[in-house]
Amino acid sequence: MPLPETMNFVDVSEPGGIDNLMMAQGPLPDMRAGEILVRVGAAGINRPDIMQRKGEYPPPPGASPILGLEIAGEVVACAPGVTEFAVGDKVCALANGGGYAQYCAVPASQALRFPKGYDAVKAAALPETFFTVWANLFMMAALKPGETVLVHGGTSGIGTTAIQLAIAFGARVYATAGSVEKCEACVGLGAHRAINYRTEDFAAVIAEETSKRGVDVILDMIGAAYFDRNLKSLGLDGRLSIIAFLGGAVAEKVSLGPILAKRLRVMGSAMRPRTVAEKKAIRDELLEKVWPHLDSGRVAPVIQSVLPFTEVAAAHRTLEQGDHIGKVVITFD
Repeated sequence: MPLPETMNFVDVSEPGGIDNLMMAQGPLPDMRAGEILVRVGAAGINRPDIMQRKGEYPPPPGASPILGLEIAGEVVACAPGVTEFAVGDKVCALANGGGYAQYCAVPASQALRFPKGYDAVKAAALPETFFTVWANLFMMAALKPGETVLVHGGTSGIGTTAIQLAIAFGARVYATAGSVEKCEACVGLGAHRAINYRTEDFAAVIAEETSKRGVDVILDMIGAAYFDRNLKSLGLDGRLSIIAFLGGAVAEKVSLGPILAKRLRVMGSAMRPRTVAEKKAIRDELLEKVWPHLDSGRVAPVIQSVLPFTEVAAAHRTLEQGDHIGKVVITFD
């Protein structure tokens, strides 16, 4: 079937608020060597999308200016150099941009087959969070079976993924969340203890829960506001992995003593600036080590809501209000 000349997509009239999201039409994206063109059935909504909409997270050189970092759908064309996918394959993919559109070009090395029994909606909720959690919690922070981990933002897309993967690979999980309902959701996913950060000091709870030993790993998206207590909450040879700065990027009046005294490692990374080769390495490990858990149903995305792409403003509003548990997904006709 021939491809259309134009597609619908979500545009940003100018950097700013939710009202700047608008429906638009334009040409299909061009493919580079090694890329596949996907007819998008669904796309996940992520905080980097909100940051880009506000003008705070510009796309890297050469990436599509259209919002959207994760998609799922059907391969409709393959560029030269693509051997692992064919037209008609159902894939989800980590996009470098362009996900809020009916068609999206992505490197084949960042695409993965649908897990068994998945449709586009469930598959679209996977790439951004699973790439991020696997790279930061397992590849960089080297979480091991039998270790303990504290996951901040336990009911976010990242948090719900991190809790499940940590448990699937044999770790004991503690999580923070901002309400009784959200704490119950964390425990429902398997967390040993959920800490309501509005009413409890997570550092004090971790000290009590671990008999003052501390946890082995912390996955943090808060940044400066939690930095001091994160250092206090880590045990000997502990690792702090920072993936965002929702609580600020500049930490003041923080004692660095625990880093030396406990041989701590502080690390961080962003997914979007990584090279194609680096993302492929993450993709390959996901296929080998994580996809079997998705195929079996032991691990699954938590989806808060599914909206048509024409209601993308409502999807962004849900994320910004912070009341969601899990992922928000938009769908395309």
